[in-house]
Amino acid sequence: MLSRKGIIPEEYVLTRLAEDPAEPSWLLFAMAWWLIAFAHGDLAPSKGTAEPCVTSIHSFSSAFLFSIEVQVTIGFGGRMVTEECPLAILILIVQNIVGLMINAIMLGCIFMKTAQAHRRAETLIFSKHAVIALRHGRLCFMLRVGDLRKSMIISATIHMQVVRKTTSPEGEVVPLHQVDIPMENGVGGNSIFLVAPLIIYHVIDANSPLYDLAPSDLHHHQDLEIIVILEGVVETTGITTQARTSYLADEILWGQRFVPIVAEEDGRYSVDYSKFGNTIKVPTPLCTARQLDEDRSLLEALTLASARGPLRKRSVPMAKAKPKFSISPDSLS
Repeated sequence: MLSRKGIIPEEYVLTRLAEDPAEPSWLLFAMAWWLIAFAHGDLAPSKGTAEPCVTSIHSFSSAFLFSIEVQVTIGFGGRMVTEECPLAILILIVQNIVGLMINAIMLGCIFMKTAQAHRRAETLIFSKHAVIALRHGRLCFMLRVGDLRKSMIISATIHMQVVRKTTSPEGEVVPLHQVDIPMENGVGGNSIFLVAPLIIYHVIDANSPLYDLAPSDLHHHQDLEIIVILEGVVETTGITTQARTSYLADEILWGQRFVPIVAEEDGRYSVDYSKFGNTIKVPTPLCTARQLDEDRSLLEALTLASARGPLRKRSVPMAKAKPKFSISPDSLS
């Protein structure tokens, strides 16, 4: 299993339902009804005694049953409050109010338990920047996505759209033209398994709306936004959750690659989320994907140049390096 290194904040822990407060309140009001009956002499009535405060209360068990009937509004017709005791009427009103408050609290707890989808989406994180670099000889748009919680997202899928201003051949201006583009991951397709942070990428080919995107286009004046949507089912509640992010043109880094953050320690894999959004520079052609497809020599020249770099650093043998000091023959005598 993956070790999260204790990065999960406490506020992301699911809230437990409060213990049922109805049973203590039934006992409390049962004691109140029993004391009223005891003080009025209803537990051992004799001939000629006045009307009881609550009919058919002869013991604590009957008082407890009457307390349940009052709070859950179940009337069996055997026990009821009379006009004999104003205190009994006051207790009846108080117990009704307390019962309504307990019901409201329980409904609120249930709603909080089932409405965790938006909080669950806060633990699905995306990299601050997206990158464009070579992968398998093709220019790819890449981003990193991760999950901070130990509970899994079931049937997780990811979608991406490019939103930009376009003009139709008839001259109609579409300010927010949305185009779906396919995403790829390690297992292929849009379905992902977030057991560890994944790098999701889109191959910029002839069918991609980014086919003519050049490094010079990645500035804040460019009318371009890429929206990423991650959707899945929360394992603990079965509720669908959705997390979204977007990348503007100046948030896309050309010629960068995400650094590895998964390492093996003592036979277990650990994730270092402190490097989640870190990138490094990699050799990448400064041209569009269309130009790279039309002239593959650009890729060959880039590969040759990157291969020569490390060889030059190792071309000077350490044995031929000039010494920083010398020993004179006189010092040996």
